[in-house]
Amino acid sequence: MAQAAIELIGINKSFGAVRANRDINLEIVRGTIHGIVGENGAGKSTLMSILYGFYQADSGEIRVGGQPASIKSPNDAIALGIGMVHQHFMLVDNFTVLENVILGAESDALLKKSIAKARSELERLEREYGLEVDPDAIIEELPVGLQQRVEILKALYRGAEILILDEPTGVLTPAEADHLFRILRQLKEQGKTIVLITHKLREIMAITDTVSVMRQGTMVATRETTKTTVGELAELMVGRRVLLRVEKGEAEAGGVKLAVKNLTVKDSRGVTMVDDVSFDVRAGEIVGIAGVAGNGQSEMLEAISGIRRAVSGSVMLDGKPIDLTGAADPGELRDRGLAHVPEDRHHVGLVLAFEENENSILGYHDDPRYLKGPFLDIDAIRDDARDKITKYDIRPADCRLKTANFSGGNQQKIVLAREMEQDPGVLIVGQPTRGVDVGAIEFIHKRLIAMRDQGKAVLVVSVELDEIRSLSDRILVMFAGRIVGERGPEATEGELGLLMAGVEHREAAE
Repeated sequence: MAQAAIELIGINKSFGAVRANRDINLEIVRGTIHGIVGENGAGKSTLMSILYGFYQADSGEIRVGGQPASIKSPNDAIALGIGMVHQHFMLVDNFTVLENVILGAESDALLKKSIAKARSELERLEREYGLEVDPDAIIEELPVGLQQRVEILKALYRGAEILILDEPTGVLTPAEADHLFRILRQLKEQGKTIVLITHKLREIMAITDTVSVMRQGTMVATRETTKTTVGELAELMVGRRVLLRVEKGEAEAGGVKLAVKNLTVKDSRGVTMVDDVSFDVRAGEIVGIAGVAGNGQSEMLEAISGIRRAVSGSVMLDGKPIDLTGAADPGELRDRGLAHVPEDRHHVGLVLAFEENENSILGYHDDPRYLKGPFLDIDAIRDDARDKITKYDIRPADCRLKTANFSGGNQQKIVLAREMEQDPGVLIVGQPTRGVDVGAIEFIHKRLIAMRDQGKAVLVVSVELDEIRSLSDRILVMFAGRIVGERGPEATEGELGLLMAGVEHREAAE
């Protein structure tokens, strides 16, 4: 009989009145890849944080290798052979790979012995698991796929036999994700145990041996992956049938609503991130921008929305020019009918310390609907927020709750509701479903299609190829700050993946 690497028995965890984990029982078999899926707020991250020592359970027992374990900190977890690769990498950008690997695991004050030992051990790990990376490379100069390998190497260097990965493919190209899966299979073949947290059900089907489903803090099912389907897992996650593809009719494109010509944008270091980009978006269509994170999409959206100043180029909104190199600001663009759902909802889209109703009018607080003379009309603002909560199925349905206490998917709905309900002519959306569960994804996609069908011009930037292909009427691909190709929604993942990696662009230049 297969031995359990991890057993969680009767785990309970509450944060105030919110019960994040309710009597969780879970067994993870040694030498397998075990997936954990669930909606945002289902409790899966809390459960893994308990296993890794970030939180302590209110009650219940953890067993590692059949023995009771007390895990009060990540150091306790590491000592028990548990490592974790976080969704947002825990790396020091201006350190080398080698320095990041030994950080916190140094064996001598002058580091000479630590560095020599780490270099030798890294060479062995790279050979054994196919995790090749230059030990002397600076982290910030590495692509995200290699940075992720460094995180895995860090855990293995510390002796991890059990590896937890939280949303590991969120910033990877399809080719990088495939390579990661090859690494995970190699780790499994070497006897390691992998726990994979993801909302991407197709990845679960492709890589795991077993999958457990959480809903509203409880463990509702565990299945052998070969004996379940994407449809069944989605239904278990949400508690109802879920539409897994975007249903939309043919676009009826009208006149150009947004025209971008020869746009060039630099970042804070003076590096050109958007290089002479031109495109347009018509009324009644969705234009999708595909590309690996870091290829200029973020800077482009910030420039078009007035957050970042452009170096050169012109932008026309409803046929009228916008000066993105000078005086334009987000408030002026909002007044002219351009709404923006930013990629980074935490730092740009929301003030997490504000109540939900305060965030629901952020940027539109001078609208007469929300004013009583020179003062804010608090009752009107809260009534408006309650309407949006109902219309967009925001949970919990409490407009007085601090926004930090909503799950990521519901925070995203707060931003979408605020921007969409202004009835803009042009909507630009960055990463519409980043970190969002399958039920909320379905809801957000329906809303975007509805806006298109109302004659709005919609520009979507996403690293999720399935999302881009499903939503878009036209697909533009960005690589190294340029638009390197335009395709229809029938384009294959492989075709778009090559463009995203710059392969066809480089071949054309040679």
